[in-house]
Amino acid sequence: MPGALDDLTVLEIANWVAGPSCAALMADMGADVIKIEPLGGDSMRGKLRQPASPEGAGAHDVPFHFSNRGKRGLAVDLAHPEGGALVRELAAKADVVITNLLPKRLERFGLGAAQLRAEHPGLIYALVTGYGSTGDDADRIAFDLTAFFGRGAIMSLIGEPGEPPPAFRPGQGDHPTGLALLAGVLAALRVRDRTGEGQVVETALIRSAAWTIGCDVSVALVDGVQPTKRSRAEAISPMNTRFRCADDVWVNLSTLDQGAWGRFCAALGVPELADDARFATPVDRFRNNTVIVGLLDDLFASQPYAHWAPLLDQTGIIWGKVATLPDLIADPAARHLGMFTSIDHPELGSFETLAAPFAMSSSEVRARGRAPSIGEHTDEVLAQFGVSDERVAALRSAGVLPA
Repeated sequence: MPGALDDLTVLEIANWVAGPSCAALMADMGADVIKIEPLGGDSMRGKLRQPASPEGAGAHDVPFHFSNRGKRGLAVDLAHPEGGALVRELAAKADVVITNLLPKRLERFGLGAAQLRAEHPGLIYALVTGYGSTGDDADRIAFDLTAFFGRGAIMSLIGEPGEPPPAFRPGQGDHPTGLALLAGVLAALRVRDRTGEGQVVETALIRSAAWTIGCDVSVALVDGVQPTKRSRAEAISPMNTRFRCADDVWVNLSTLDQGAWGRFCAALGVPELADDARFATPVDRFRNNTVIVGLLDDLFASQPYAHWAPLLDQTGIIWGKVATLPDLIADPAARHLGMFTSIDHPELGSFETLAAPFAMSSSEVRARGRAPSIGEHTDEVLAQFGVSDERVAALRSAGVLPA
């Protein structure tokens, strides 16, 4: 089965996660993605290494493979004038350039959007920044922790009242930002199919953050008010919060259907709560929610998750388990959806990683191999782009390419 992007060539001049994750999905859809790295490699290499065994032996860089699978590797010193010139030549024959380097660095290397598109008007130039490519913060270094979660206001909206801002997991803001960039790139390619013209596609971590909390942002744009944090015990409804079972498994209730209160109580074996005058109406339950949550805390703590799961199904409310990562990996729904795939590595053997977060009925979407080692395909790529052996040798001697 062909991939949707089989005929495309993509240059990735990016590091860490947001830009590379977008390019990895394009590789999953069949694009020939060439990862251009400095001679020392992408800054993410080795930063999130995980042990390959419980004893910690044989650690390997699985997060890097996740965001860089299926690409070919080219190592170039972009700070050298001949390095920038070489990449400009490649870009002139590419369909898409994906980058998240700071705008001032791109201009210094001769790889800014205006520079590349002047030579290749059909080029799709895709840029990820922290805060935009113009303005006072254009060249401010950003990670998702600072630009997405922090300045993007997400940290201020979650967690318990009075507690410090919560921490977040690695790449948690980068991956949705990569998806946002991918959406723009695919739309730009559609426009090019009609007009022959390329364009610049740009997103920013702060912009992606605001989109993910759009329900809150859209309200604040009208009333200018920061939403009030509520503790778990102060939820709008006792059927819209979390409870811990006797075996330390949490259940997550998510319904505002106040008409379900009676059957909720009956199914859990506490019909008397539905008849209690303190909890008779939605307003009563809201006013006395701390009391209800306390009673339900004691109830859920009396039995393990396996006891409550079938009873919660009987309530007809929306609910789910607060899964651990091992739970997610073993989840039958996740396996049925094909959420995981395997990558073969000559030294590490075969290991599982995440598949693309979507599927296509008539186009193949799959991980097409491991991430490249630094500059692994340098000679192969340059030969494909018509760079002579003599020039490659000269570039090596000059320190532009790896020795």
